[in-house]
Amino acid sequence: MKHADRTTLESLAPLLAQVRQRVPPLKEPGAGRFYLKSMAFLHFHHDPAGLFADLKVNGAWQRYPVNSAADYRTLLEALDQQLPSSR
Repeated sequence: MKHADRTTLESLAPLLAQVRQRVPPLKEPGAGRFYLKSMAFLHFHHDPAGLFADLKVNGAWQRYPVNSAADYRTLLEALDQQLPSSR
């Protein structure tokens, strides 16, 4: 599974905007790659089965599909639960 390219990230623009809005402690050193403190925390993939996000949950990578509004909500809820200053 390859990391998301520019075209894929453009298709995820609404989701990425929500990630950037709600998570000020995250750093984005490259488009679609987010770090919490100095650790990789969230990034995106594209493969024939669809689009996916890898989120670090309790120290281990968890894969989430990100192909619909419902998928976005699931990922954002999981993201909020992992942030030290979650809403």
